[in-house]
Parts: sequence; C-alpha cells; structure tokens
Amino acid sequence: MPGEKASANSSASKAVLVFDGDCGFCTTTANWIKKNSRVALEITPYQWTELDQYGLTAEEAAAKVQLVVGDKVFAGHYCMSKLLLIQPNPLLKLIGALMVMPGVEPISAMVYDWVATNRQKLPGGTPACKMPRK
Repeated sequence: MPGEKASANSSASKAVLVFDGDCGFCTTTANWIKKNSRVALEITPYQWTELDQYGLTAEEAAAKVQLVVGDKVFAGHYCMSKLLLIQPNPLLKLIGALMVMPGVEPISAMVYDWVATNRQKLPGGTPACKMPRK
C-alpha cells in the first residue's frame, strides 16, 4: 500500500498508534480511538516513545500520526485508513478501503492535511496544537 514503510519492529503483538502527546486534539482523538476500537491497540505519544524501535524519527512522528502494524508503518491519512481496515466492522473496513482508492486517496490526503493544519480549532484543541507553517 502506498504510504507505508517497513518498521524496525516486526514482533509487535498489537497495532501501535503514535501521536503528538503535546496536542490536546490529538490526545482526545487517540483516547477516543482506544476506547472505541474493537482491536487491541497500544496508544502512545511520540514524545514518550522509543521511536527507533518502529523505524520512526521524531520529525516523522511530529508531522503525522503513525500506525505500526506488524512490520509496516502507516502515516497520516494512510494511518486513519488502516485503523478502519483492521476493525472487524465491515462498514468501517469499506470506508477504510474507499479512503485509499484511486481518485479518492488525494481527497483523503487533503482532508487529513486540513485537520492537521486546523487541529488547534477542533474539539480538544488549544493554541499549543497549532502546527508550524511549512
């Protein structure tokens, strides 16, 4: 799948969601995902994680949410798609698959980028959540 890379850790027993723990919106979202996921997930802020065990850098983790599944890492909208694809609910799987279909995938990327850019304005967000300008 595009948007994935090999992880340095292929022995993970459950998926690991790595997010920005300094962002209130990201923390609220990660907690909601953990509460509502029907698959085992480890949720961890990148600031408190040994990122090299997953083949990640601090820059990658600061830029986009990351999901480690086995020996693969999914970032940004690919992460959100994969979170849906690993759920047992067929409707969530369908939505996850649609997110990365040709023609739809660029829209998913734009939506993710818009949310990331405006996360300080979203529920749980604070001025500290604002992403630096590129």
